[in-house]
Amino acid sequence: MRIGVLSDTHIPGRARALPGKIFGLFAGVDLILHAGDITIHDVLDELAALAPVHAVCGNMDPYELRYSIPRRQVVTAAGKRIGLIHGDGAAGSTKVRALSAFSDEEVDAVVFGHSHMPTCERHGSILLFNPGSPTDRRFGLHLTAGIIHITSDGGLEGEICAVDDK
Repeated sequence: MRIGVLSDTHIPGRARALPGKIFGLFAGVDLILHAGDITIHDVLDELAALAPVHAVCGNMDPYELRYSIPRRQVVTAAGKRIGLIHGDGAAGSTKVRALSAFSDEEVDAVVFGHSHMPTCERHGSILLFNPGSPTDRRFGLHLTAGIIHITSDGGLEGEICAVDDK
């Protein structure tokens, strides 16, 4: 199973549209996760044309999205439980906030955003995954999105992918 992952699209604030490479990267994915700061619902509609979408709202999302999309959720895919949250807040680092948001639940992965900094690392048995941003590289070299692979033997692997239109 392949899961497309993105966060911090900030459309139209950071870009007019998703980079074209997102559509190639996500072609054939089974599911798409968006970790917040969507800013307009049209982004979710575009992604839903590719695969089912699960999303959470972020600190930059307008009221309309905050009202209709949860702040956090657990998505089950191929038997794996994936915590999905934006990661904004006051205490601790974005990584710490994301992990602690699911400390009372059994999850195999935590997907988050907010920092725009791609992250793919393990914390014990949990995959901690931030796809970065496909529209605002902030401190990174590239605009990025991600793929989470759930292998036939039940493994869980993350991949950060550059989506610059260059």
